[in-house]
Amino acid sequence: MQYEPTLNRAELIELATIRYFGNVDAKNIDAALDCFHDEALFCVQTEFTRHAGKAAIRAMFEGFMGAYETIVHKDFVCTVDEKNGRITASFEAVLTAADGSVTRLFNTNFWRIRDGKFQEVYVYFSGANVLV
Repeated sequence: MQYEPTLNRAELIELATIRYFGNVDAKNIDAALDCFHDEALFCVQTEFTRHAGKAAIRAMFEGFMGAYETIVHKDFVCTVDEKNGRITASFEAVLTAADGSVTRLFNTNFWRIRDGKFQEVYVYFSGANVLV
């Protein structure tokens, strides 16, 4: 199903990189979840995992945010389909655990937007799935 686009190019990039990843990096779970529709679907394609609805997505983020001392997403390369309300971003994720060990991932996310929020998110990891 195609949703009526409501965000322009700059707003789509802001939603993905600032409102979403900025709040994930700050471990502000409520603000990050505000980017999702209540019945949103979050899929890690490289691991065949699915999280359906905000409660399941919250639980996934609680585990992820609790597992790392710092989370940094950077060097975004975005491709925007403004006409259809979709955005893709490739980026580096740098995750530092409490013991100082660092995990670096080069991932790509695909977002489908409905009414200015994520309806569907598809994630492709370069390494192991850290969103369990």
